[in-house]
Amino acid sequence: MAEGAPSHRMTYGGYLQLNELLSLQDGPEGYSPAPSNDEQHFIVVHQAFELWFKLILRELKETHLLLNQEHVPEEILPQMVHHLDRVTEIFRLLSNQWKVMETLTPQGFLAFRDKLGTSSGFESWQMRELEVLLGLDNSQRMGGMDPLLHMKKLAQEGKVTAQVLSDFEATSNQPSLREALSAWLARTPINGSLAGSKDDADVLTAFVDRHLEAMRSHGEEVIAHIVAIGHGEEAPVRARIEASTEQAEHFLRPDGVVSRSRAGLLFIESYRELPLLSWPRKLIDSFVGLEQSMILFRSAHARMVERMIGRRMGTGGSSGVDYLDATTKYRVFVDLWAVRTLLVKRDALPDVKQAAFYGFAARNED
Repeated sequence: MAEGAPSHRMTYGGYLQLNELLSLQDGPEGYSPAPSNDEQHFIVVHQAFELWFKLILRELKETHLLLNQEHVPEEILPQMVHHLDRVTEIFRLLSNQWKVMETLTPQGFLAFRDKLGTSSGFESWQMRELEVLLGLDNSQRMGGMDPLLHMKKLAQEGKVTAQVLSDFEATSNQPSLREALSAWLARTPINGSLAGSKDDADVLTAFVDRHLEAMRSHGEEVIAHIVAIGHGEEAPVRARIEASTEQAEHFLRPDGVVSRSRAGLLFIESYRELPLLSWPRKLIDSFVGLEQSMILFRSAHARMVERMIGRRMGTGGSSGVDYLDATTKYRVFVDLWAVRTLLVKRDALPDVKQAAFYGFAARNED
C-alpha cells in the first residue's frame, strides 16, 4: 500500500468486487482442462445474460409490488413505466448480445460442447422465474412443462439452492403481473362510472354497444370504398368485416357478459387524449413494448442456435431450434395486442360521457 493511502478507501475494483467476479470464467471448481478462448467466450456471454436477468427480475418485482394492490395511486404510474422501459431496453441489448455469440464458429462450439453435459438453458431459474412473474401460462410451453416442478426436482438433486426454490415458489404463489394488470384495468372508470357503482353494468353495456356500432358503421364505409375502387367484391369483403366485428363482440363479451377488464382497456386505448388516461395508456404500451422486446430476444436466440448447431438436439435433450422457435410464439399480454384490432378512428367514436371527470370536457365537431 502506498505510504499515507487510507486503508478504508473504496476503489473501483473493490466496489464491483472484481477479484471475485473475474475469477468465475474458468468453469466450475475442478473443471479440466482449462477453457479454450472459445469456451471462455461462451461462459462470459451467458454469465452476462444472468447478470442482466438479475436486474430484470428486480425491476419486474418492483413493478409488481406497485401494481398488485387494490388501489394504485395515479402518481406511481410513471414509476412503473420507468421500470418496464428499462427492462425493454435490457432485452434489446440482450438481443444484440447474441451477435457476439455468432462469432463462435460451429466447429469452435463442437470442440467443447460435450463438456456442457446435459446442462440446458431451460435450467436458467432466473429466466423461468421472470416468465412466471410476467404470467406465462404453462399450457403455452412445449409439453406443458411446469417450471416450478422442474425447479423442485433440481432442488432435490442439489442443483439449485433452497433460497432459489423458495424465491421461485413465492413468485409462483402470487398473482402474476398479467393478473395484476387485468385487475387494475377492471377498475378503469368508464364514462365516469366506477367498478361496483350502482349503474355500472348498464354503463358498460352501453359503452360496448356503442363501440360495436361504431365498428359496424366504419365497416360499411370500408366495404363501400373497397368495392368502389374495384379492389374486391362486396360479399367476401363483407364477410371479413363482419367476422371482425363478431370477434370484437366475443372479445368484449367472452361469456355473454361484458369483461370489465377488456372494456377498461378499450376505453383507455380509445380515449387516450384525456389527461387521466394518458399515463394508463403509456403503462399499457410499456407492457406491449416489453413483450415485443422479449419476442425479438427469443427470435435472435433461435437464429443464433440454428446458425451454430443446425437442427441438432439440444444439450438438455430438447428439440433444439424447434423448441426455441416455439418460444417465439409465447404471448403473455394477449389482450393488450388483441384490443388493437377493435380500435376505431377517434372522430368516428361517440363522445365520452362525463368527460370532465377525466380532466377536461371535449366534443367531436362535425
